[in-house]
Amino acid sequence: MGLSLDASIVLMALAPFAAALLAPLVQRIAAPFAGWVLALVPAAIFVFLLGFIEPIAAHRFVQAGLDWVPAYGLTLSFFIDGLSLTFALAISGIGALILIYSGAYLRGHRHLGRFLGFMLAFMGAMLGLVLADNMLALFSFWELTTVTSFLLIGFDHSRQAARRGAIQALVVTNIGGMGLLLGVILAQQLTGQWNLSGLRDFGDAMRENPVYPVVLIAFLAAAFTKSAQFPFHFWLPNAMEAPTPVSAFLHSATMVQGGVYLLLRLTPFLGGTPAWTVTLVAFGGFTLLWGALGAIRQTDLKQVLAQSTIASLGLLVLLIGLGTELSITAAILYFVAHAVYKAGLFLVVGNVDHGSGSRDIVTLGGLGDPMPVTFIAAALAALSMVGLPVTAGFLAKEEMYLGLLGPDWPQILVLIVLVIGNALLAGVALSIAIRPFLGSLLPTPKVPHEAPIAMLAGPVVLGAAGILLALNAGRLGHDIVVPTIAAVLGVAAESHLTPMLDFTSLALWLSAATIALGILVHWQLAPIRSTLRRIGTALGWTFDHGFDAAMFGLIRFAGAVTRLLHHGRLELYLVLVFAGFALAVLVPVFGMGGLEALLPNAELGDWSAKLAWPQLQVHEWAVLAMAVVGLVAILTAKSRLVAILALGVQGAAVALIFLSFGAPDLAFTQFMVEILSVVILALVMTRLKLDERDYREFEDLARDGTLAVVGGTGISLLLMVVLAGAFDPRLSDFFAATSVPIAHGANIVNVILVDYRGFDTLGEISVVLGAGIAILALLRRRRAAP
Repeated sequence: MGLSLDASIVLMALAPFAAALLAPLVQRIAAPFAGWVLALVPAAIFVFLLGFIEPIAAHRFVQAGLDWVPAYGLTLSFFIDGLSLTFALAISGIGALILIYSGAYLRGHRHLGRFLGFMLAFMGAMLGLVLADNMLALFSFWELTTVTSFLLIGFDHSRQAARRGAIQALVVTNIGGMGLLLGVILAQQLTGQWNLSGLRDFGDAMRENPVYPVVLIAFLAAAFTKSAQFPFHFWLPNAMEAPTPVSAFLHSATMVQGGVYLLLRLTPFLGGTPAWTVTLVAFGGFTLLWGALGAIRQTDLKQVLAQSTIASLGLLVLLIGLGTELSITAAILYFVAHAVYKAGLFLVVGNVDHGSGSRDIVTLGGLGDPMPVTFIAAALAALSMVGLPVTAGFLAKEEMYLGLLGPDWPQILVLIVLVIGNALLAGVALSIAIRPFLGSLLPTPKVPHEAPIAMLAGPVVLGAAGILLALNAGRLGHDIVVPTIAAVLGVAAESHLTPMLDFTSLALWLSAATIALGILVHWQLAPIRSTLRRIGTALGWTFDHGFDAAMFGLIRFAGAVTRLLHHGRLELYLVLVFAGFALAVLVPVFGMGGLEALLPNAELGDWSAKLAWPQLQVHEWAVLAMAVVGLVAILTAKSRLVAILALGVQGAAVALIFLSFGAPDLAFTQFMVEILSVVILALVMTRLKLDERDYREFEDLARDGTLAVVGGTGISLLLMVVLAGAFDPRLSDFFAATSVPIAHGANIVNVILVDYRGFDTLGEISVVLGAGIAILALLRRRRAAP
């Protein structure tokens, strides 16, 4: 019997997590082919998602889900439209190729199974992020991507640099995660909607709401930290300490695109305001130039690609901020183009490192002959990154230029930024494709050799994809671009993409100028790099150093607070506890009109009648006298032993009072507590001289006495306020009516403790048991000590 569509979508979203659990076992059983076997999961997801292209292109969408927390109306819902489908196809398709690559790249590594499991778990988190409709589910998957990326970046945990990079990524993106949670809660409170698909209808109301700036800042903090926008960009280059497959998957095509996805998804809800446009265009443009210049400044190929990824993310944020149909079209095309060419280039760098033992672009050359397939893959990917015709990168560049052709100076300024940024990235792409592979063969740590087929499949397929997508521009526009524009802007767009060149278009000549500037940048790369490095050395300070300083200051501050609050003096701990208790009791009584309830009134009558001394019987007088004797004995005790025994007498008097009021269970419990307290205190204090008098300073006596009087007064006043109010019997009537039929117990107190407060009682028992075990361990250690 076939599965329903809802069940199929839910299983598809959760399948990578199941595969992640099985990955170590698969690695043991099919060690040489583990990557190929596990890649079947994302490959099957990719094929499954392809089946949604036609219905989504027909302007339909698919929703599915299952009950999550029914009591609160929460559903683990998934939503497939053009936007989520585009991202999900990129995640699953590229993920399958990278799993195959990973199996060969880390072949022989003792933790390969664990690594593949982490990759699959991350893939599941990213699929959940882009498919989730419920905002709490979105937040959960968002944070799961942070955790799994932490595990992947720090995979080689024996190296300090890997541990630092993982922690830095975790801290920065978690800050954004808290912003996302705040934004989700505010959005739900303002709209009553938990689903992202439902927020579109509240866009106009949200933009007019006075809380809009807070919601905007919260969501932008999440997007900017996840997508490495200035000034949160510094974590991405340090994440390159991860193995190369991680860099190819997380930090080019998936995780760092999470913020881009969030901005696109929230455009109908938050976009279209000056605050949205100016913020995204300004930060995106600056990040584009900053990352492009940073890429030129680097010589490590992974660092070059990392910095260029920052630039590309800035470009995407800029395009989303513009918010026009052409700019969103360009953003979608650029996302697709960037995902395939950047993942392919990262894998190429992995092949170069694997085959030559070096990633330094300055010391590499002539690898085209010993590594011809890798060279072809690098050239194909670089063509799309440069933006040459008949590539996906060219289509994206044409759209972004077309959207800015106008006489207004803001358009001209943004256009200039885009041309400069794209030219710098083109120069970087040319250097990656030319410098390591052409020219004379330079000496390398390893004898250069080609990578195995599992490490060549990914780069070649991804490099070719950039050209195949452009050759099928009409299908790309109809199946991907148009449905995604409908999801983002809510408009029915027409696809006008074509691989043919229009020589009458100004955008084409701007693309030609960009390529020419890119060639010039590549030609002058060495002097530009030297100039940038001198400027960086002169500045001396980086955001990376700022993060270290902030973390060091945070640790120092935490240490100071710990030393202040956890000084080890039990006496001061108790003083703070009772002072806080006194404030908690007295502030409501005096500050919230509690004393007014104590004033005589017509309903209450005369308090003197209420406070009249009751008629006590002989045994009750005896209990009262016992309590007073115990109290006096405690206050006047000359030694610790007398104080302990007097405390037991006082507690026994309280137990007898419980008994006289018809509460034998409480009395029995009190007796047990007093006996155990006296015994334990006596055992603990056997190392002290119990018969000696403790000398206490007058200041200590005055302080403790004041706290005792204030606390006792507060409790007395609070009880009087409670007695002055009307008694509400609903709770006691409920317990009396339900104890026997529901809990099958006639003793209401026992029923409350065991059934109605069962978990609370279990927790109390656990605490007492833990304390008893600790005391027993200390006593045994003392006996074992010489």
